[in-house]
Amino acid sequence: MKMSFLLNGEPVSTAVNTGTETLLDFLRQEAGLCGTKEGCNEGDCGACSVIVTGSDGAAQPMNACILFLPQLQGCSVRTVEGISGSDGSLHPVQDAMILKHGAQCGFCTPGFITTMAAAHANGETDFDTALAGNLCRCTGYAPIIRAAKMAAKQPVPKWMHEPKFAANHNSSDDIFCPQSTDDLAQWYSKNPHATLVAGGTDVGLWVTKQMRKPAPIAFLGHVMDLRQIKDHGMFLSVGAATTITSLMQSIAPISSSLHAMLARYGSTQVRNAATIGGNIANGSPIGDGPPALIAMGATLVLRRGSEHRRLPLEDFFISYGQQDCQQGEFIEAVEFPKDQTNLRCYKLSKRFDQDISAVCGCINITTEKGIITKARIAFGGMAGTPARAQHTENALLGQAWSAKAFTEAKETMAQDFTPLSDMRASAEYRAQIAQNMLIRYYHDLENNPTDVRGVHA
Repeated sequence: MKMSFLLNGEPVSTAVNTGTETLLDFLRQEAGLCGTKEGCNEGDCGACSVIVTGSDGAAQPMNACILFLPQLQGCSVRTVEGISGSDGSLHPVQDAMILKHGAQCGFCTPGFITTMAAAHANGETDFDTALAGNLCRCTGYAPIIRAAKMAAKQPVPKWMHEPKFAANHNSSDDIFCPQSTDDLAQWYSKNPHATLVAGGTDVGLWVTKQMRKPAPIAFLGHVMDLRQIKDHGMFLSVGAATTITSLMQSIAPISSSLHAMLARYGSTQVRNAATIGGNIANGSPIGDGPPALIAMGATLVLRRGSEHRRLPLEDFFISYGQQDCQQGEFIEAVEFPKDQTNLRCYKLSKRFDQDISAVCGCINITTEKGIITKARIAFGGMAGTPARAQHTENALLGQAWSAKAFTEAKETMAQDFTPLSDMRASAEYRAQIAQNMLIRYYHDLENNPTDVRGVHA
């Protein structure tokens, strides 16, 4: 297939043969733009960061190493070579990086520049979060943060405003780019063994690390009805191709706890690409989305051809690597109630930013007149799938809200899970942490300090 996009303000068109050609390889090998660096080649270090502007006009930093070319059809891409003006004028972040001595070896600097320029364009000032996906091994972050703060005072250069770009969407035998859910459903029912790519943050690693060549492939980035979030009054319906970044915006007024956890989901670059449907569909036992959604009482909407079916999210996960999904069936949306006042989400990982959970616990308990009447407690990292702690829930139901009830109920958790040991945590540590999260929940709702970053001796 042929695809086209804007590259540093100029239209480019290229042939795509397999669909797994990455933007990073295209930039370095075809376009001759070698400023964008290959570091980890899995979306962790940010050396390959570029700015991608879609039809919504939002400038977003993304990892070029795990972006497939068909995902960029009709988009605008700006690399470090396009951050300065055509007359050689420096962008404010470039000027600030020089003045604040923000570079040493320079390998990571192009990624920092593009990420900082995107944050600058969007008026962001939380630079610790904006730059969490960019790794610097030699300079240290202090001068880089100082440069970002300095640049924030300057206006966005005119050349950074991307012109509108219309591209014809086309497909080939093995590369399908649907424009609607109906198109996808019809094609997928005829190609049930195909790979569906939304953000590509997981499938990208199949290609770059496992050298897999999935075919055929359907790219879902332009299925706009899969990216909609619909407010139905009492509940939200979130399209499966909704990015984590977009989901965070809708979650913020519903649950500050879940919003805070999603802010630790990968990095800004990853959240701008990754989707909630992909996070569910890959069935990872350590995915952060499913435990929260299970605790929220979420329901999946699955589609196969013209048929739909709904099932509780916890029933979707059968065993490790196995989900309740028929051939030709895909996740269309996830629905959950908007009343999530008592939801709390706790993520434990070795690093605070951009790390995989050792344990993710999400707890949602309702009381009436001081008695626990409803309990939904879900964990990731404690079993082969995300799962509810049903014995623990039952131990709490009917009990008076008290520290004693939670202390006694935590002992029941051994009946719910038999965790494994791996590089992230031992089985014993996971079991203890899960119990501690239950106790933390009680103190959290009692408004006692529970965040280690806010507790001082």
